[in-house]
Amino acid sequence: MDRSYYSNSVSDFLIDNGDKILGQLIRNHDFPAENLQRNAWIKQIDILKSTLKPFTRGRIYFEFAIPRMGKRVDNILIIDDFIFVIEFKVGDSEYQKHAIEQAVDYCLDLQNFHEGSHHEKIAPILISTKAPSVENTISVKDNLFEPLKCNQVNFTELISEVLFFSDGYKINHTLWENSIYKPTPTIIEASQALYRGHSVEEISRHDAGAINLSKSTETINRIIENSKYNHTKSICFLTGVPGAGKTLAGLNIANERRKAHEDENAVFLSGNGPLVYVLREALIRDEVLQAKEKGEKLTKKKSAIKANAFIQNIHHFRDDNLISNQAPDEKVVVFDEAQRAWTKEKATSFMKSRGKEFEMSEPEFLIDVMNRHQNYCTIICLVGGGQEINTGEAGLSEWVFALKNHYPDWHIYYSSLITGDSDYLNDDTLKEWLSENGTEEEHLHLSVSVRSFRSEKISSFVHAVIAGNAGQAKLILSEINKLFPMLITRDFNVAKHWLRKNAKGSERIGLVGSSGGRRLRPLGIDVKNEITAEDWFLNDSSDVRSSHYLELVATEFDIQGLEIDYVCLAWDINFYFKNDEWNYQSFEGTKWKGINSEIDKSYLRNAYRVLMTRARQGLIIYIPFGDDLDHTRPKELYDSTFNFFKECGIQSI
Repeated sequence: MDRSYYSNSVSDFLIDNGDKILGQLIRNHDFPAENLQRNAWIKQIDILKSTLKPFTRGRIYFEFAIPRMGKRVDNILIIDDFIFVIEFKVGDSEYQKHAIEQAVDYCLDLQNFHEGSHHEKIAPILISTKAPSVENTISVKDNLFEPLKCNQVNFTELISEVLFFSDGYKINHTLWENSIYKPTPTIIEASQALYRGHSVEEISRHDAGAINLSKSTETINRIIENSKYNHTKSICFLTGVPGAGKTLAGLNIANERRKAHEDENAVFLSGNGPLVYVLREALIRDEVLQAKEKGEKLTKKKSAIKANAFIQNIHHFRDDNLISNQAPDEKVVVFDEAQRAWTKEKATSFMKSRGKEFEMSEPEFLIDVMNRHQNYCTIICLVGGGQEINTGEAGLSEWVFALKNHYPDWHIYYSSLITGDSDYLNDDTLKEWLSENGTEEEHLHLSVSVRSFRSEKISSFVHAVIAGNAGQAKLILSEINKLFPMLITRDFNVAKHWLRKNAKGSERIGLVGSSGGRRLRPLGIDVKNEITAEDWFLNDSSDVRSSHYLELVATEFDIQGLEIDYVCLAWDINFYFKNDEWNYQSFEGTKWKGINSEIDKSYLRNAYRVLMTRARQGLIIYIPFGDDLDHTRPKELYDSTFNFFKECGIQSI
């Protein structure tokens, strides 16, 4: 696969006609090349032809694809055993921080996801053509150089400086450019790339372990087309382990159908408020930035109209359809985290508080709304097992119950996990009914976590921890800890230092904690201090509201369905380990009170399960020492939990 618009040996590039190179770049460009882009390429070609004259070896690439980010590197230059990743800022008179981060991000992407780059030396270079010369410190860690800066005059000198560190061998560029690429984007990166027009194949991994993402998409598209052709109503349940890409699959379906079948008005619905706000804002910011780079003017307000139609809050969709008995415009709807839809009791109570009569569960009502269509419609429910974290969340059983009792003529499609795993459906009567009345589809389950590209066994480790099985957890951790660092500390400052030391480029760090961790407050960690999700997840390290500042803590409600690179999880004794088992309590007034309800215990387990699976690259757990002078923070309970994690094999720092 040709990943670049133009590539050549350096020696042939130097004698190649500049207009011919420009023509090839323009022909391969996805969009009409604006004058700004054409002029930038012309300047790049001139500078590189001048700069590379002393180097007759190596290979050069223009506009090399970085699928995970949905972007392209201006240039990659391979000389000897070095990969130079070059970001041009033509006409810039200073070295902008965001441009440096972008160059580093490209390098990290190659190092992490491009097999041919895993063990090679990679140097990010920012060329601001009119900036003053600066002295670079040549420093390298784990084969990645610290960012290097130069202008169009001293570029040659900088390359020579770096080549001084050569080990004397040459990268085989043919093997390098044809090596496997396995990107795993964050859901924010993925949604932006899909929205720009990239396919899920371009931005997702291609290895066998994650190939069922594409197969799931094909299966769901087939179900929609069958419903359309046969004028039937269908519902399919897509299950998956935490981080397996359910939301990505749902966004992809909604995006594909919206573009190729406008009459369907496909929409992505979620009851996860933070996820909706973050994804919408990410799409809006990215679209406005893309327009600006093309020299076009697009206001955030105008962009928001389209983004808000594509991603909607499920409760707003519900309320809109309460005031009308007409069929909605949408014929294909994707319900994210369908297990979190409300029970009849929760929905009735909530609507009563707003002065409205309502006698249905949310699943029943949402099916009822779509059932208004006279010809066809399809509902796609994305379902996570063991992820209900709030009172009144119905789980999958309420959907099946509604279909069984009110909509038996609907065509139902599901994976074998639903009838074979109690994490999804624990009512044997409903399982039996589903087996008799639904259609089992092999590819409606995503079995491999792709949230952490470092390891696919994180969810198994967390499952063992939550089950209180230290031996099993230790065994799993021994296989993954070199790839996915997991540490524990009693010192919050140590945890913060570890996060900041490990993150590179624009990699995101953040502090998370259980919403029930009320006695972390004396340590400056206040879980009741609400965050603004868009600011926490999207703003950069200069903003005190962003996750990078490590001041605001995100709870399970803020971060479910999203992820960041490095996480510090502050652990309180609402969930503590003692006498070989987990114990459950909530803080009420001035003291802890034991939790006896099995459903409330499951919510607390799931909250910590969510919090432990939010990191893509590394996790550090902070457990305070406690204080025996404070009866609400007994040292014994913090210590016993800390010791359990040590038994699980987690190293203490």
